[in-house]
Amino acid sequence: MPFPAIDPVFLTIGPLEFRWYGLMYLVGLLAAFFIIARRSQGTSYPMNRDMAMDFVVTLAIGVILGGRLGYMLFYDTATFFSNPLQFFKIWQGGMSFHGGIAGVAIAGYWYARQHRCAYLLLADFVAFAAPVGLGLGRIANFINGELYGRVTSLPFGVVFPLGGPLPRHPSQLYEAFLEGVVLFVLVRLAARLIPKRTGIPFAVFLIGYGVSRFLVEIVREPDRQIGLLFNSITMGQLLSLPLIFCGLILFITTYRTTNRQ
Repeated sequence: MPFPAIDPVFLTIGPLEFRWYGLMYLVGLLAAFFIIARRSQGTSYPMNRDMAMDFVVTLAIGVILGGRLGYMLFYDTATFFSNPLQFFKIWQGGMSFHGGIAGVAIAGYWYARQHRCAYLLLADFVAFAAPVGLGLGRIANFINGELYGRVTSLPFGVVFPLGGPLPRHPSQLYEAFLEGVVLFVLVRLAARLIPKRTGIPFAVFLIGYGVSRFLVEIVREPDRQIGLLFNSITMGQLLSLPLIFCGLILFITTYRTTNRQ
């Protein structure tokens, strides 16, 4: 299949260019605002619009700083130590989800301490909202023709402009479906089947994302500067294992407790 060649820039006003990737981030944050504000109602920490916006802005800062630092440390270590100021050139690309979730975890902890609310309850709010942003972000990756998959002979393989002449797995769309649609449903299904258990939605999110990312990495092209670790595993798979492990531990301990919202 030929690449659809969607222009990464959806609007140009004079010297200003507005890209789909930035738009997806903005829509994801707006969706998070509405989802968190609604989900918090009826819990021990109901948020009004100002509180929800404050929380989302705090998370956004954590995502950007953690995502950028994670990319530099995990995927571009040499550049980070030789030229640390490269960290601030976010417009050149380079964000890591695993670094982003670490940044969100720290930002959420800071918010919980400042507002004296339960940390896991806030984590559950994030779990409900995050799949929307993840799904949109992967669609933006596809539009940019980046983070494509390995060469395939399947009929739905796509010839990406930056991927050479051979068709490749549209792994961005696989991730958009698994990390966006499927994870969105799983988190809500878990909350409905195991109601009023603080931490269950977040645990399911960690497990679901970790498993989804690990599976898609099988057909996703490894990062050129790293390749396969131990000749068998990608950096993305390696970083997903702790998420799965922590999610399982959290799910088991939370399910066995009688602590409720």
